[in-house]
Amino acid sequence: MGPHPAVAAIRLAVRRVLHDVLNQHCTQDRRDPPLVLVACSGGADSMALASALTFEAPRLGVRAGGITVDHGLQEGSDLRAAEVALRLRALRLDPVEAVTIRVGRDGGPEAAARDARYAALDAAAERHGAAAVLLGHTRDDQAETVLLGLARGSGTRSLSGMAATTGRDGRYRRPFLELDRQTARKACLMQSLPVWDDPHNADPAYTRSRLRHEGLPALEKALGKGVVEALARTAQLSRDDADALDAWAADAERTVLDDAGTLDVAALFALPAAVRRRVLRRAAIGAGSPAGSLFARHIEEVDRLITAWRGQGAINLPGRVGVRRQGGRLVIRQG
Repeated sequence: MGPHPAVAAIRLAVRRVLHDVLNQHCTQDRRDPPLVLVACSGGADSMALASALTFEAPRLGVRAGGITVDHGLQEGSDLRAAEVALRLRALRLDPVEAVTIRVGRDGGPEAAARDARYAALDAAAERHGAAAVLLGHTRDDQAETVLLGLARGSGTRSLSGMAATTGRDGRYRRPFLELDRQTARKACLMQSLPVWDDPHNADPAYTRSRLRHEGLPALEKALGKGVVEALARTAQLSRDDADALDAWAADAERTVLDDAGTLDVAALFALPAAVRRRVLRRAAIGAGSPAGSLFARHIEEVDRLITAWRGQGAINLPGRVGVRRQGGRLVIRQG
């Protein structure tokens, strides 16, 4: 008799990712078996992921390890991290590491914690020479990300949610993006895996928590079941569109940019708005404006120098980047 359907589903999802990691490893002409780490908080999603990695990795000749991050935001969080590390070792993962981080304040508590967490995971991957780090984001997380992007009004790329593969050289992999949260929880139950429910996930002080416990249930009540699946599908369609527009913008940039780094206003005006704004964003980032601080309203203001020119003065962007129209050229400079 085979495993429970939930257990089979999480294992299949991880198996597919490990095959991809192995293929990439082989193309690099590496002889040693690749190391794959699972980032584990001790919650149902990441514990299910750790169990699936434990099962599949030896069958494919992959080394499997784990890392848990202590954000230091709750009393006793160090003990919790140590306990999660013990659980990972009990699954026979090796190496296993518990890392303590300091969370800053930039961008709000959720963004600051995320930035610090990824910095720690990057450092751990480098330290251990890991080929990939698995993350336990599910289809439910994807739906929440799409809704948050919609609320920010920040465009197609924001609506595309999380990609299955991100990071330098495709370091981060999200095997569960097509599985719902309930499947992961059921897989833990069927394997008698202990899980920890982070109280922050139920704290209404956090935007994502309110969305998870109030917003999405309200949408499902109003629109019926299937909202999560529809939002996840929207993410994939938006990602395909955004990828195509980004490629178009990269090609268009070469036709509007001169050797001095200024942009041809007439050529920009002739581009479709979605492409033109991407070119402007790329140029602003290239001049030194931080991508995380550059919002749609900034780009719209720059766009008006092209589409609604009334002799406006220079526009100041984050990162001390200035934009001004000079004759038929757009000049974007840091200073």
